[in-house]
Amino acid sequence: MLPANQLSNSFVVVTPNFNMGSYLAETIESVLRNIRPGDEYYIIDGGSSDESVEIIKKYAHRLTGWVSEKDDSYADAISKGFMRGTGRYQCWINSGDLLLNDSLDLARKLLDKSNADMIFGDDFYIDCNSNVLAYSRGACRNLRLAMLYGAWTPLQDACFWRSDLYKRVGGLNKSLQNAADYDLFARFAVDGNVCYMPYAFSAFRKHDGQHSIAHTKSYQREKNDIRCKLVAKSDESLLKKIFLRCYFFMAVRWRVYVMQRIWDKSRLHFKPINQLKATRYW
Repeated sequence: MLPANQLSNSFVVVTPNFNMGSYLAETIESVLRNIRPGDEYYIIDGGSSDESVEIIKKYAHRLTGWVSEKDDSYADAISKGFMRGTGRYQCWINSGDLLLNDSLDLARKLLDKSNADMIFGDDFYIDCNSNVLAYSRGACRNLRLAMLYGAWTPLQDACFWRSDLYKRVGGLNKSLQNAADYDLFARFAVDGNVCYMPYAFSAFRKHDGQHSIAHTKSYQREKNDIRCKLVAKSDESLLKKIFLRCYFFMAVRWRVYVMQRIWDKSRLHFKPINQLKATRYW
């Protein structure tokens, strides 16, 4: 537990939720295990019709705030949470995903000691029963180039940043329906000092009806539009842009192919995901 005099290093954590009651309590518990004095935790529900609101009410006394109302997009929901927050650092964890134990303390320490505006790391993939499916490594030497020319996206649940960077880039684009995460992190990479940290911070859940899967085509269209606009503004020459696009097109795909085949998850089977700590597994 961090001493109360370290409130200047506080986090604002936001969880957007819509009809994800089946997994919501597990997400909330994972965040509350990480919260320290001075941290803020907001749950922004989009007017769910399932048991979500009843679940949120059970934890209301441990939350900084919550709301259940219709929103325009998931980016709109997350923005509502960050608008309420006053902490030095920020992150969001989607309903269904999990923070590993000590994640915020580790992120706090790494942000404090580095001059990075944003850090990003690794995560686990889990199934609907919270079994570990795979390990996802977020290593990237140059996030700006990888995002602009390889359409690569850091692992959202393993990203942490300074609130002033979020304000400096104008926050989330609430008009985007699907690729607001890519858009925000790309602008972070262009305007801020971002740094990969070789630690696992979180778990990303794969489940039926997942928004990112159900809207894959729309996500890719929005993402490509955003990428093209940012590339057009970049300083690289046309020839270099062509080279970078070809290089990262191959590099990103080769990386995915290799990583899926060399990670041995068998050594993690003896521990449930909710007992795993944020640490270096690679």
